[in-house]
This record gives sequence, C-alpha cells and structure tokens, in this order.
Amino acid sequence: MRQAQTSITIATSGQGLYECTADVVAWVASTGIGQGLLTLFIRHTSASLLIQENAAPAARRDLERYFARIAPESGSYEHDDEGPDDMPAHLRSALTATSLSIPVADGCPVLGTWQGMYLFEHRDSPHRREMVLHLLGN
Repeated sequence: MRQAQTSITIATSGQGLYECTADVVAWVASTGIGQGLLTLFIRHTSASLLIQENAAPAARRDLERYFARIAPESGSYEHDDEGPDDMPAHLRSALTATSLSIPVADGCPVLGTWQGMYLFEHRDSPHRREMVLHLLGN
C-alpha cells in the first residue's frame, strides 16, 4: 500500500463552479498509483466541492441559481462579519461537501462520462482556495 498527498490552489474570480478535473487527473497519473481511493478536501468554510455535469454549461448555471435562491444574500443573517455574502456562503457550503472520495482505477479517477470535479466558490470576491488531495492505493 502506498500513499501520496499534495495541495492544489485554485484562484476564483467570484461565485461559481470552477472545474478542477484536469488538474486532479494529472496529479493522480503522476503518482504512479494505479488502484486506490482518492480523497479531495477543501480547507475553507465558504467554498465546497462537487462532482457535477461537465458537458452542459446550463446545468452549472441552473445549479448556481438554485443555491442563490435557497441561501440568498438578501436574507437577514446575524453572521455578516465579512459582508452580505458571508452567511449565505457558509449555508451553501454546509449543503454541499467539503470532501469527496473517488475510486481510482488504471491510474485515473473513476468518473462517469459527464462527471467533472468542481470547486464551488460561494463568495462574491476573488479568493485563492486550497484543495488537499490524498491518494491511497497501489
């Protein structure tokens, strides 16, 4: 059994889905681990991770609009230390995931035909988000 770990920094320009599939696939291939389990973890409380449709941009736009409706910035939240997008960002993050587990086979994450890995930025302003990747296998 072997393991490998790295961090990837993703620069965001505001709210939205940022596909990171290519970076993750390249790193997994570079480890030389053929079979195993990949864990992705985001080190933030106002951004999250998703596996989502990567072919139709409309699917991503619909997802972004849905989260804007269920956790609106216009809500009256007690926690607004960093502005009106602060608490909605935490709510959106709580409703999604801060970590993902993806099987690896033949040196590649096992994703469906239309699946991609995304960082979901929930804040309005640009950020540099750190995602930790850990692969355990042989």
